[in-house]
Amino acid sequence: MNRLLSLTVGSLVGITLAASSVFAQVAYPTRPIRLIVPFAPGGTTDVLARILGERLHQTLGQPIVIENRGGAGGNIGADAVAKAAPDGYTLLMGTVGTHAINPSLYPKMPFDPLTDFAPVAFAAAVPNVMVVSPKAVKATTVQEFIAEAKKAGNFSVASSGVGSSIHLTGELFKQVTGLEMTHVPYRGAGPALNDLIGGQVQVMFDNLPSSIQHVRAGTLRALAVSSANRAPALPEVPTLAESGLAGFEATSWFALFTPKGTPAEIIAKLNAEVRNALSSPELKKRVEDLGGEVRLMSPNELMDYVRQEHEKWAKVVKTSGAKAE
Repeated sequence: MNRLLSLTVGSLVGITLAASSVFAQVAYPTRPIRLIVPFAPGGTTDVLARILGERLHQTLGQPIVIENRGGAGGNIGADAVAKAAPDGYTLLMGTVGTHAINPSLYPKMPFDPLTDFAPVAFAAAVPNVMVVSPKAVKATTVQEFIAEAKKAGNFSVASSGVGSSIHLTGELFKQVTGLEMTHVPYRGAGPALNDLIGGQVQVMFDNLPSSIQHVRAGTLRALAVSSANRAPALPEVPTLAESGLAGFEATSWFALFTPKGTPAEIIAKLNAEVRNALSSPELKKRVEDLGGEVRLMSPNELMDYVRQEHEKWAKVVKTSGAKAE
């Protein structure tokens, strides 16, 4: 009798656990999900978040509400997610800045990018593109730009904020070329691009997706890309290494994170949905047309990648001497 009772209880427990697992998978999400972009509208982080959010809205059946919280190189928006409830309803479109650069750039961080977040899924990697304002710069090549900037002596380099990959790529360019240019940080790539197009600043090492439309329209001139290889979206534009700056390479990346402690089944579901979305020919082409490269990663693979980038950019920050202002 006792043995029969034990078997019955054990079976009921197993059924309950299985049902709970299924319920957890089915029950999420039941309300809108916030996707915080830690930069102003118009930049690459924002563009990719909206592309991905649109598709997740369709597949998850709940609105993905994009919330832009710019400032402090992405730290303000990232911190809001780090301190949010770990229930899967607040996500972060993290970047190489928030999760690999800022810890070495800022003397005091409001969060730890390696321990305060749970990795969800990789979104895309993109090169930075050196773009100049045709209204303010005559150069059509990198070497012509260097000569023109040295002669002018008062060129400014814009960025989406202190500590962004856009900022550090510019700092590396200054270091390698010996140019003296004033760094002008903005609260996101959108405002920076507006001033660059208007000629208020001369150059920017922007993420390719947010600049490519302006390059194609002729309102900005692309001189080079920062990746090791030419970007398929702009095959005629040389790399900085090809332009005389041997070994120059810097890329940006974007990935989804959620607060530490978020249930594993929710993370697994989100990862699967993101991978499925980025695997679709339509969405993959949209990302590639913007200059991005799709990479499919599991949460564990993303965590390993973040650790590697954290170590890599710590060395870059130290060498460049860049500091948060």
